[in-house]
Amino acid sequence: MNRYFIYLGFDGTNYHGWQIQPNGISVQECLQKGLSTLLRTETEVVGAGRTDAGVHARRMVAHFDYEGTVDVQDLAYKLNRILPRDIAVYEVRAVDNDLHARFSATSRTYHYYIHQQKDPFLRHYSCELRYPLDFEAMNEAASHLLQVEDFGAFCKSGSDVKTTLCNVTEAKWEAPSNLPLEGEAIPLLAPCSLPLGPWCFVITANRFLRNMVRAVVGTLIEVGRHRMTLDEFDAVIRTGKRTEAGESMPGHALFLWNVEY
Repeated sequence: MNRYFIYLGFDGTNYHGWQIQPNGISVQECLQKGLSTLLRTETEVVGAGRTDAGVHARRMVAHFDYEGTVDVQDLAYKLNRILPRDIAVYEVRAVDNDLHARFSATSRTYHYYIHQQKDPFLRHYSCELRYPLDFEAMNEAASHLLQVEDFGAFCKSGSDVKTTLCNVTEAKWEAPSNLPLEGEAIPLLAPCSLPLGPWCFVITANRFLRNMVRAVVGTLIEVGRHRMTLDEFDAVIRTGKRTEAGESMPGHALFLWNVEY
């Protein structure tokens, strides 16, 4: 039996998440059907993690096992021919049999996008928030996550996880690329100024709990709106209670950005 990794990306708008669901189509289901058709045998794929309904992936990794050998370039080409246009296979690669798409991953990175001016080209991939936000305070609060071990306050209630411990190694807000640098003049555009691009929350950890990123962002938003102080933010973390944290943000602005091995 030989093991292969598939590197892929997808627009999650039309899917009920990564994992196969009884009540809707999933990315895993589409990929398994495509592989089973091309390999002419029932083929199961295992993903690096789960994404919720509407969540996107810039880089997802999955593995499958096959008794024969595979022409990896040909398989990637044929998968892209039969998969929906909102799922793209970047590469198929032969790997050691002891590598596992989920359990061998050392880190995962997510991006969450927020824009503050109406923009028709961002509406499907960024969350529009019109109220003022203090991103400096949000970044300071985000830095506190690097000292946290237990993220129970940001785990969806009722999740069947054995532990809520995570090791977060990166958590920060990145400014839109079209914001002027400090001391730089703001360009005047006629007849009107272009909308600002989205702010991006970047978070990397060894593992993530269900709904964790969206709950973290929702709580940081409370800090940014000055409805929660930094001390209160730390207190929410210490309680470990999901009810004390901020609301879960919409899934359409969340991307699984990278998986490292």
